[in-house]
Amino acid sequence: MQKSMQNSQENIDFQGTPWAERSFSYPNRIIRLATSFSGIGAIEYAFKRLRLHSQIIFAGDIDPNCKKTYFANYNISEEQWHTDIHNFNAKPYRGKVDLFVGGAPCQAFSIVGEQRGFNDTRGTLFREFARVVKECQPKIFIFENVQGLFKHDQGRTWEVIYNTFKDYCGYDVHYQLLNARDYGIPQTRERLFCIGFRKKTKFKYPAPIPLKYKMYDFLEDCTNSSYYEYERKSKILSPNEEHRQALIKGLVTENFNDFIFPIKEVEDKFYLSEKVAKYVLCTGTKTFKTQIKTDLDIARPLLQSMHKMHRAGVDNYVTFNKSKGIGGLRKLTPRECLRLMGFKDDFKLVVSNTSAYMEAGNSIVVDVLIAILKQLDITKYGINRNEK
Repeated sequence: MQKSMQNSQENIDFQGTPWAERSFSYPNRIIRLATSFSGIGAIEYAFKRLRLHSQIIFAGDIDPNCKKTYFANYNISEEQWHTDIHNFNAKPYRGKVDLFVGGAPCQAFSIVGEQRGFNDTRGTLFREFARVVKECQPKIFIFENVQGLFKHDQGRTWEVIYNTFKDYCGYDVHYQLLNARDYGIPQTRERLFCIGFRKKTKFKYPAPIPLKYKMYDFLEDCTNSSYYEYERKSKILSPNEEHRQALIKGLVTENFNDFIFPIKEVEDKFYLSEKVAKYVLCTGTKTFKTQIKTDLDIARPLLQSMHKMHRAGVDNYVTFNKSKGIGGLRKLTPRECLRLMGFKDDFKLVVSNTSAYMEAGNSIVVDVLIAILKQLDITKYGINRNEK
């Protein structure tokens, strides 16, 4: 594979100002945002956490449950929504989009799937994403996908995708594998982030930051945390201890990187029966030779099939339930999965637990997107209010 195709640490900004310390140049500008394969709106929620002004130009997803969740959490009309990207015409939006974001379904390239790549019809959906880029000509696009896409077919699959974005769309293309645990979230989740600029642009990806939190800090029923405040019955997580103390005293409001998680009792339905718990903790099968580990500090990747309970290597089991004084084995709740994807508790859950697990597992980690938006100084690409 050509040197220009290689994923390199040289793409990471280790010398510049850390992304978390950067300020936006034009915080009052509006970012005209568009998405396809929108899921539950990770980039939309990133803007919300950053308290930046954004306007949804269009969004879409083929899953009706995703639409229900999306409409419950963001300001959008039916006219702005597309269900099937094959039937979506983006030409009317040419010149009206600052940032276009999406990640085509990844099962065709995932190491969990059969890795059929372009032989799987889902694997060709990136071409529809590229078509939308070509038609609406955003100032920037972000294409996210599984690391398997980068490695599939000895790199030839990614070379086709890279050249499609570069030659067919005409964009300056940058790419890098980024892991959520390097950006503040205790989850091992490595994903490919491809960023395309309409104009030639010098860009390096945000550098990792130390991970301060454990998976237990994101659980609903865990009080055994250094961040737990007994008077408020909540966990208050902030990278800045001075800011955290001010939050505890109610002197300041939370910023984009703070989390305030109220402690709640977890329902019995999330606990495994004794029979199932023994099965989970067995020594393994012909496929999985090692016993599954519980109570991890850093969560395993949350996958779209998380509601299937016994997938060794992808499920996360914990044993803590302070409110009941017992240590039964349980799976994560949908709310905990959303927390581990960077969604705060103000995010509305409006679908079944099964659907919520799938929605969380299919999403992009919000904190990684926040790091990218900060690194980009995304407000440079926005418009003034009188330009709307």
